[in-house]
Amino acid sequence: MGSRGLKKTLKRTFRRPELAIGVDVGGTSVRAGVVDDQGSLLDTTRVGTPGGEGALEDAISGVIEDLRNRHEVTAVGLAVAGFVATDRRSVMFAPHLAWRAAPVADRIAQRVGLPVTLEHDANSATLAEHRFGAARGSKVVALIALGTGIGAGLLLDGQLYRGAHGVGPELGHLTVVPGGRPCPCGKYGCWERYCSGTALAATAVELLARNPGRSTVLARETAGDPGSVTGRRVAGAARDGDPVAQRAMAEMAKWLGEGLALVADVFDPEIMVIGGGVSESAPLFLDEAREHYATAITGAGHRPLARIRTAQLGDDTAIVGAATLAREAAATPGTRIGVPG
Repeated sequence: MGSRGLKKTLKRTFRRPELAIGVDVGGTSVRAGVVDDQGSLLDTTRVGTPGGEGALEDAISGVIEDLRNRHEVTAVGLAVAGFVATDRRSVMFAPHLAWRAAPVADRIAQRVGLPVTLEHDANSATLAEHRFGAARGSKVVALIALGTGIGAGLLLDGQLYRGAHGVGPELGHLTVVPGGRPCPCGKYGCWERYCSGTALAATAVELLARNPGRSTVLARETAGDPGSVTGRRVAGAARDGDPVAQRAMAEMAKWLGEGLALVADVFDPEIMVIGGGVSESAPLFLDEAREHYATAITGAGHRPLARIRTAQLGDDTAIVGAATLAREAAATPGTRIGVPG
């Protein structure tokens, strides 16, 4: 090999990885991280989520600048829990954030001087798990993020599915119990009202009310204050053998299985990835959910079943996905993304 060929080989071998910043903009915190092109998270920072558009954009710009001071980055991706327009430049609506029809990508790009792209947080998580995590190599993927509610993302034939107007798929608002529990979306009986951290707490409160004299750890800890019952607290009590908490967990497992069967009936995925904060308690409910799914699916016993796995990238999934999308968008000629003015 000549000296020129050796130099090219060394350049490829020891090249500096391209870095991008992913920002997960949630209702309680703004979390940001520097991500390389292999999906590795190199550095992170976070701040609380303020109210008001200006304050929120100040916070986002602040975490970006904080990381930029320590790393050379090429682009920024924002993962937002809200309706993102198909061009990934504006937020149409975000129930827990201040934006309404806001050109967020352009605003942040002008502040930080970098290309900025937007994506729904569940879509970002789905892409990250497909590239670097539990769904690697699969072409038809559904991600179900169990948290306060249910977030969902889909990959069809290897491409993120966003719907005609950028708001799909809202799988958490499939009606599983007609006339059931009220949902903040305005409907009744939504899947997330029966299968989420919020739902787990609501089920436990209902069970405790039906058995007020039953002596359980959960009952003693929350006596006289139903508001102190949280999904995390119920999961902890279930691990400790509390019968009410375990029954609530079994109810959630049943509804997870029922909902996964609906998703599989429509999209027939290869794999369904369970993410979100509630997935940390997967050993308490996932096997039972798989059993419900296998019997509730149309044609049970006569068709292949999707694999059901937990997300591998944890709380950082949306950050990794947003950064990956931003890096690729910035490198693709003609891609419409927010650019510095």
